[in-house]
Amino acid sequence: METTLRGVGVSHGVAIGEVRHMGTAVLEPPARQITADEAEREQGRARKAVEAVSADLTARGQLAGGEAQHVLEAQAMIATDPELMADVDRRIAVGSTAERGIYDAFASYRDLLAGAGEYMAGRVADLDDVRNRIVARLLGVPMPGVPDSDEPYVLIARDLAPADTALLDPTLVLGFVTEEGGPTSHSAILARALGVPAIVALPGAGEIAEGTIIAVDGSTGDLFVEPSDEKRAELEAAAAERKAALAASSGPGATSDGHKVPLLANVGGPADVPTAVEAGAEGVGLFRTEFLFLDDSKKAPSEEKQIESYRKVLEAFPEGRVVVRVLDAGADKPLDFLTPADEPNPALGVRGLRSLLDHPDVLRTQLTALAKAAEGLPVYLEVMAPMVADRTDAKAFADACRAAGLKAKFGAMVEIPSAALRARSILQEVEFLSLGTNDLAQYAFAADRQVGAVSRLQDPWQPALLDLIAMSADAARAEGKSCGVCGEAASDPLLACVLTGLGVTSLSMGAASIPYVRATLAKYTLAQCERAAAAARACDSADEARVAAQAVLSGE
Repeated sequence: METTLRGVGVSHGVAIGEVRHMGTAVLEPPARQITADEAEREQGRARKAVEAVSADLTARGQLAGGEAQHVLEAQAMIATDPELMADVDRRIAVGSTAERGIYDAFASYRDLLAGAGEYMAGRVADLDDVRNRIVARLLGVPMPGVPDSDEPYVLIARDLAPADTALLDPTLVLGFVTEEGGPTSHSAILARALGVPAIVALPGAGEIAEGTIIAVDGSTGDLFVEPSDEKRAELEAAAAERKAALAASSGPGATSDGHKVPLLANVGGPADVPTAVEAGAEGVGLFRTEFLFLDDSKKAPSEEKQIESYRKVLEAFPEGRVVVRVLDAGADKPLDFLTPADEPNPALGVRGLRSLLDHPDVLRTQLTALAKAAEGLPVYLEVMAPMVADRTDAKAFADACRAAGLKAKFGAMVEIPSAALRARSILQEVEFLSLGTNDLAQYAFAADRQVGAVSRLQDPWQPALLDLIAMSADAARAEGKSCGVCGEAASDPLLACVLTGLGVTSLSMGAASIPYVRATLAKYTLAQCERAAAAARACDSADEARVAAQAVLSGE
């Protein structure tokens, strides 16, 4: 009998197939006491297991490439964290076995992350995966992970660690569903990069029996258990129509009446560029430079290393626009040389531009490297600051750019509600705005972007968030300047139309979403997009806003 469940759709497409569940997680090791003579041996076992898991994660990242590589290398760093390993050594010294010392040390660190709010709690799944891999190696049991299967299937898990998501085989894994997570979790981001339909934050999905036929719609978040023949035909027809539209779609982003909406790519470094170019990106709307800095949390990369990395990205888009976000450190991306170690709530502390203004030498080196990387290239370089709160922040950043001799446009990210409320004031100091909708929603609704329990408040269709976007776009229009969106909201084709109707001037997203957005925008006029935006803002909930916009665009 067909039943319908709803989670949060995070990666476009439809998948129909049999359920396979994620491998069982490692069981808690027994609390056996060891003697003092055994401690040194157990500490050695722990270190060897940690090093092996770190090497495995790094190798997986190199194999996956692109954004997945950055995520997995960050996991490898978790495994070898000096403070964590010191805690393991202490526990073994007072009588724990290697596996129990690892288990308890990670549990303590897990509790700290879970209570830290912001992005930090979202790294709990990453931490659990690292722990499970180390303990499995010590116990000599199979690693938890994606099930073996010769036939295609839909994967269901409590949550998916990046190490598993990054190496999913799209020819076997038709799609996946998780009970936890959120639209901006690592797994969601990697699913979009892979082009695998996915739903997250769907409680109860784990109770669906192995082998059950389900249909997953990664665009709507709907999961159909034992779908009827009619429902399967409907979903397959919609998927075929979408595929045909993608094949026919090419060229710059624009509405059907010719209103241009540049479609740009979010990238983390040179490895992401080929996919962006293949997808037809008109440039880069968000170059996340922090991945270069995360290679070594103890010190900033040299100016030479930065120049080399930046130039590779800039060279890929001759005559194109490349928007670089300067280092966004803090919260879930702590750097020993930059961010405070004792903040009670890093999400609301010294992160983003605040960190850079406290360390002007780091900002100066990055801006100088960007200036040198762009020399002689026919590229339109734009540089923006993360976590701008007010005009004072914007002025400080613009002054730093000018002092570094940067020949580029200077901009500000709108991620804090105060920046949207005072956008015209900020625009007196900078030349463009870029909306980071993930953080803007998080701060507007006091809803951690990684916590599934509050995922409805992270829905970019929330009318209050649309109001903040409209306010920013209106301010930019009044000042004769641009206002783009580089958050995950831009990757939703229907919402992309609404954003266009709100006055947003460019959209940046993961490369895999560009063809979907291009094809959808091309179906509607600017006036239709504006009416859809007005209808969405007139609603009181995200679900109502989505339905209202769809009704307008469908002519209902």
